[in-house]
Formats: sequence, structure tokens, C-alpha cells
Amino acid sequence: MIHARSIPAARVQTRAARSKPTGVAFRPRSVAVMAAVNTDQLKAAKVELKEVITSKSSNPIIVRLAWHDSGTYNKNITDWPACGGANASIRFKPEINHGCNAGLQNAIDIIEPVKAKFPGVTYSDLFQMASAVAIELAGGPKIPMRYGRKDATAPEQTLALQRATYQDASTPEQCATEGYLPGGGGPFDDGSASPGDHLRKIFYRMGLGDKEIVALSGGHTLGRSRPDRSGWGKAETKYTKDGPGNPGGQSWTPDWLVFNNSYYTVTKAQDDDELLVMPTDNAIFADEAFRPYAEKYAADEAAFFTDYTAAHLKLSELGVEWQEGGPVTGL
Repeated sequence: MIHARSIPAARVQTRAARSKPTGVAFRPRSVAVMAAVNTDQLKAAKVELKEVITSKSSNPIIVRLAWHDSGTYNKNITDWPACGGANASIRFKPEINHGCNAGLQNAIDIIEPVKAKFPGVTYSDLFQMASAVAIELAGGPKIPMRYGRKDATAPEQTLALQRATYQDASTPEQCATEGYLPGGGGPFDDGSASPGDHLRKIFYRMGLGDKEIVALSGGHTLGRSRPDRSGWGKAETKYTKDGPGNPGGQSWTPDWLVFNNSYYTVTKAQDDDELLVMPTDNAIFADEAFRPYAEKYAADEAAFFTDYTAAHLKLSELGVEWQEGGPVTGL
């Protein structure tokens, strides 16, 4: 079925009046006709997202939402949406209730009014667009995103209930498997012997390599870890006790709403116990294959931005099935 809020559809009555069998009651059949990508609404939604993200200082959690949606991709599964990836299945239970997604309902709630205002834009496009907007607003690179993603959907008879309260999807096979996202440290559920091995198992499954692992790790320049959500970090530090937003948590960098290469410099130095360094963070310098990239990004912010842009763009398109007319660029 087509998700009524994700893909605009016209309801077409198919009439068989001239050929219907005599004596058989005719019941019109509804057919969903898929519309092309709505570029006007995409452009307007981008403007709206800039205002919303800025007003709420929500850059970090918005980036996390998009990553956790697309980061479930499994390159070994060919069927869509079972392969996971950037299809917005994260908005449904049971996926939104996975332990790694704790707190991300807040991010969905931030984007929901934008979706209501621009129903011609899919959730998956909104999640990925918002992430790129959040990066750029924080001082990071402008990412040349492409749009026109299809959403994973739920049965039509439960749509209204799910949109109002995010009840369990009646088709849980459209939600990603738990355990597909990276953990902060061992013991690892996938049996990895080291943080570096764990990162490779997670990211190689997506079709990403060592350079992309280290570049995407730099996204931790934004945001905080809250122990009540992830099990990592302090309840508050001198960098987070006054917010902005809800105070508390432990950040990876002092200026955790600024996107730059400071994640690499402070992770390498490890001279401030107010900043978070998880085992998987430490791995980018401890692992011999990761280290050259981490050293490069610590020394050269422009090189980091270049490689981060490419990795972010690739991550944002994992598992994507495009709408008619997609992908579109230049927005």
C-alpha cells in the first residue's frame, strides 16, 4: 500500500460498468497513482527545516535520526524495504524502540510538523534533508543531496493510528533488525574481539570502507551522549550543564554544536576528562588501518570536509528506492 502522508496519491475509480457480469454487484476498485517528486515542496521544506533546527538547537539529534535510519542497510539483502537503509522505517515500532534509538522519538516529533505542512515530501527525504541542513547550519560542508526516496509503509487501515501514536507496525518486516548499528564499546553483540573489528562488521555490511568509517566518526563533533539513553557518558559536564536545549550529557567536543574537525584533535589528545571517548572512538587512532585517516583529518579540516561529504552522501542513499522522477538534485 502507498503511505498516504508519504507519497501523494490520487484515488482513481476503475469502473467496469460495460463489462461487469450480469447479476454481480459492482464495487469500484481503488488504485493508488504515484506522483512524481514534488520539488516545490522539497524546496519549501528545506527552508522550514532551517528555521526549526536553528530555533531548537537540534542539529545533533537530527543528524542521529537520519544516520540511524540509513545505517540499518544490509547490502546482502536485495529486496526493498527488507534491506533497510534510508526508507524512514525508523518511525515505526518496533524499530523506534530499539535500544540504540532511545530518544529519537524526540527528533521525529521535531520533524513531524514539517511533514504535515509539506505532505508531498516523504519522511525519508525529510530525515535525510534535515541531517544535511543540520550539518551545514553548524558550520559543516554543504552536501549535494539527492531526493525522491520512497518510504517504507504500513497497511492503510492502521495509518491514522500509527501517525497519531506510533503504534506497532502491522508489517514489522518493513522495520530494520535490531543490532545493525554500532555500539560504543564491548562486549559486542556481534562477537567482535575489538572495537575496530566491530566497526568494520557494521559498516562493511553497509558497503562502506575504512575511510568512510573514520570520516563518519567525525560526526561526533556534534552532540552529546546521555547515559540514560546509550549507557555511555556522564550525566553532565561543564560543557553541557547549561544546555542549550535540555542540559546534561557528555559531549565529544567542547563546542558540540559546531561542525569541524575538533573530534579528531581532542580524541587524539585525550587530555580533557570532561569529554567523551568511547572505545570505538579510541579505535580510529588505535587501529593501524584507521589511524592514517584520523591523523589526516586532525591535521586538515578541508580534507575531512571533503571525505565526510562523500561518506554522508553515500550513507544517505543506502537502500534507497527512488520515486518516479527521482533522484532530483540542486535544491
